[in-house]
Amino acid sequence: MSGSGVDETATPRLRRDRAPHPSAPVTLQGPGLGSHVRVPLGETGFSVFPLFLGGGEFGWNVDARESYEILDAYAELGGNALHTADGYAAGRSEFILGEWLRTRGTRDDTVLTVRVGGHPDHPGLDSVNLVRAVEASLTRLGTDRIDVLSLDAASGGRGLLEDTLATSEWLVDSGKVRAIGAHGYSAAQLVEARILSSAGYPRITVLDVPYNVLHRTQFDGDVRLIAAAQNMAVTPSHPLAHGFLAGETRTRGQSPKSVRGTQVAANLNRRGSRVLRALDAVGMELGLPDAAVAMAWLLAQKIVTAPIVNAYAPRHVVECMRAVGVRLSRAQLSDIARAAE
Repeated sequence: MSGSGVDETATPRLRRDRAPHPSAPVTLQGPGLGSHVRVPLGETGFSVFPLFLGGGEFGWNVDARESYEILDAYAELGGNALHTADGYAAGRSEFILGEWLRTRGTRDDTVLTVRVGGHPDHPGLDSVNLVRAVEASLTRLGTDRIDVLSLDAASGGRGLLEDTLATSEWLVDSGKVRAIGAHGYSAAQLVEARILSSAGYPRITVLDVPYNVLHRTQFDGDVRLIAAAQNMAVTPSHPLAHGFLAGETRTRGQSPKSVRGTQVAANLNRRGSRVLRALDAVGMELGLPDAAVAMAWLLAQKIVTAPIVNAYAPRHVVECMRAVGVRLSRAQLSDIARAAE
């Protein structure tokens, strides 16, 4: 799993291909079985598979050939929603995604979300950089439109929100962008954006926020209330806490010295161990890997539309997609949440 910091050739601890319990739910398995599973992406007008495949590792920890294998595995299982950012691997992620869409001929069947504001050549969300960032992303992706443009305020973007939305309006009117999303916006900014939308500016309809069973405080509270009140589609990033919730890293000795290794190691404490044991217990009952259980917990949150999952290998995609269709009981949801307290 993305950020797990585990050697793909090694046999990870507690990796189990468990026999399913007789009463376990039937999860998505086999080519194309998820192609009929679609949920509305808020008020964008798009319908998506309830799990976005993120391109955060493409061009960075995963080369082009491996990226295509991951993308193929996702598409074969019925996935149709991709997410990337202009700052991922300085644009290489967008180029890889664009080439895959071109060679597979799937652009019209794919919902493409692009986060902008973090590329070093066009930083921030002021009018000039925003237009230049979108044009550069379109070129790298080899497409004429972005389905959902996610405005990245978390990258320290400069520019007034009104100017950013005014520029977004022009991008929508010109056909380069279909809908607007947000990343890193505070509750106050989301309220301001909604007020501006009443004056004719485009609405923010999709919210990308870091959220998982271990890390809930950034979303729970005012931001969550506002997202629900505005009927936003919430697409959580880091749904597996940089891979920790996949359960492949249990000790500090398994965590390599890298950015991802440091992120995973931050959860190697009593609380993190309790959560993994809770995921283990539910997974044993249902015959699911920990990653699928963690994703099922997230999908059980009514406000969540489709988490964004990055992957190192096709098997990671398969594991996460097995969460779709799983319905955890109230007791199972409670046990997992209680372990994270």
